[in-house]
Parts: sequence; structure tokens; C-alpha cells
Amino acid sequence: MASELLKLVPEASVSFAGTKTGIEATEVPRLGYRLHLLPVRGLKRGGSLKALFSNVAVLADFAAALFSAASIIAREKPDVVIGTGGFVSAPVLLAAQLLGRRTLIQEQNAFPGVTTKLLSLLAREVHLSFTEAGGYIRRKKRVFVTGNPARSFPPVSREDALRRFGLMEPLPTLLVFGGSRGARSINNALLQWFGAFTSGANLVWQTGSLDYERISRQVKPSGRLWIGPYIEHMGDAYAVSDLVMCRAGASTIAELTNMGKPSVLVPYPHATGDHQRFNAKALVGTGAAMLIDDSRLETPGARQIVLDLLHDSERLASMTASCNALAHPDAARLLAGRIIQLAKQ
Repeated sequence: MASELLKLVPEASVSFAGTKTGIEATEVPRLGYRLHLLPVRGLKRGGSLKALFSNVAVLADFAAALFSAASIIAREKPDVVIGTGGFVSAPVLLAAQLLGRRTLIQEQNAFPGVTTKLLSLLAREVHLSFTEAGGYIRRKKRVFVTGNPARSFPPVSREDALRRFGLMEPLPTLLVFGGSRGARSINNALLQWFGAFTSGANLVWQTGSLDYERISRQVKPSGRLWIGPYIEHMGDAYAVSDLVMCRAGASTIAELTNMGKPSVLVPYPHATGDHQRFNAKALVGTGAAMLIDDSRLETPGARQIVLDLLHDSERLASMTASCNALAHPDAARLLAGRIIQLAKQ
């Protein structure tokens, strides 16, 4: 959103708020934006005594973060304050609303968090990534399904992508990834399935940094396998793939739908509020994806589901069409436009 906003209004000033432990602590300064650090943490879920005591400290931190956020907003006098639904957004959005500043919420997941549910009532606009999220918030006016901003990739031919990954045959190709650190349960399942897949298909496998050395010692290189800790050219990976197997984070879902890629989604079971399951179900409900529980990954039935789907070209074509119907490739540009309009009000 920030990048698109500056394309439309180069003289605009953009700053971020976050925590010193989040990815924003390194990425926001690297991208050239100012970052305000706040002492805020998410609430612990569950009714245990440990969670109760932890949440007392969380609320104390929130009060301090609210005061810090109010100071930042009073000093910078922003035209619009944007929250993306996470717990870091809460003190900034609330401080802005208490000080009479315009706020916009962009909810990334199909199941909104507490921040969106509560603070959407006072926001000027609420923008959702999934239609399903609207059923969980009380507000109904000035709520839009705009999609989730995601990376875009230059077009590349399948032949060029095959060469990029050193794949020798134009076979059905499975792309597997689990984020920069990887997804251990998915990696362990692939280790068991490896022979069955590469006997008649290609495999592009991003293991993540934690598992790469272990896995690379157990699989034999071939013209049907690319394996690495990271994928630098993700556009090529999508171009070469017929089916994707991955987690169900909001940004991943946005990329899959924008690229029209059928997927087998394995929601991260420890995600806050189990929100990845809701994201996955939104795609499953339209026929764009299939869902396998993390706990079932190492069963023979799970392997057969993925293997059969990879070789079912008719089903894959139908899933591609369903993905295309859910795509929001212009989400960032549309949101930047709404931010500009709010700033003028």
C-alpha cells in the first residue's frame, strides 16, 4: 500500500509502527520507511492461570503503547492512519480514533482478529480480503472486499521457468514451500512421498532455512527435482507449477489467487485464532483449493490426494478458473486510492 501510495502521490509522507521483535524491525528500515517502535504484545489465549497473569502484563504494555501512539499521532498529525488487523495495530488505531484522525482498516484474513472486530466500529472504512470476513464484524456500511495486497511478478514462459530450476522434462510439477523458515511437518511428509512424486512428476521444493541441510542429505539430485532453502525467483516457481502445496497465510492466498494456481493448503495449526484454516476454507468452498490437516500429512491418504490431483488436468483447470474468480491483483492500487480520498475529506 505504501509503495502504491507513493507512486500516486510522490510527496506523501509514510511511516510505520511496529515492535522490535517483528519482521518490520528490519524490513521497514531496509525499504526506506521510518519505523516507530511500540511496547505491545498479543494476548495469550486460553483460560490457564499462566495465560491470565501474562495478559495482565500485556494490558500494562498496551496502556504504555497507547500513550506512545497518541504522542506519535499528535506530533505527526497524519491525514490517515491504517491498521492491518494485527495486535500492533490496536494502540495506533485506537489512539488515532480518540484524537479524531481518519482511520482505515485492511483485514487480511478470512477470520478477523479482535482489533478489527472492535475498532472497525469507529473506522472510516473497512477493507476485507475475503468476503467471509464480513460475517464476523458488526459493521455493515462502508465495508469493501478489496483483496489483499501481494507481490506481482513479471510474465515468464513455462519453458524458461523449467530451465531456471534445471528441470529436464515438461512433466506435471508440484511446488512446495512453507515460508523462509520452512514448514517442518510438510517437509517431513515430502521426505516420505519423495519417490512416489518424482517417478512421474517434477518437484520444486523450498525447504526453508531450518531443514535444508537435513533434507538435502536424504534426497538424490535429479532432473526432476529442484531443492533449496529459498526461492529467489518466485514468479518462475509459480510459472512452472501445476499444483502448489503450502500453508494458508493471507499473503500466500493472495498470490495463489492472483496467479491462478490450484493448491493443497495445510493450515498452520498454531496460528492465532486458527485463522489459516478460515483462509483455506474460503478457497476450498469455491473449488480453488483442497485442505489437508497438518496432523494428517504423513498418512497414505494425504499423499494419494496430492498425487492424484497433480495428474488430474481437468480438475486442475477447474481449480484455476475458481482461483481467477477470487483474484484481486489491483488491491494495493485500489487501497492507495481510497487512502488518498480519505485524506481529502
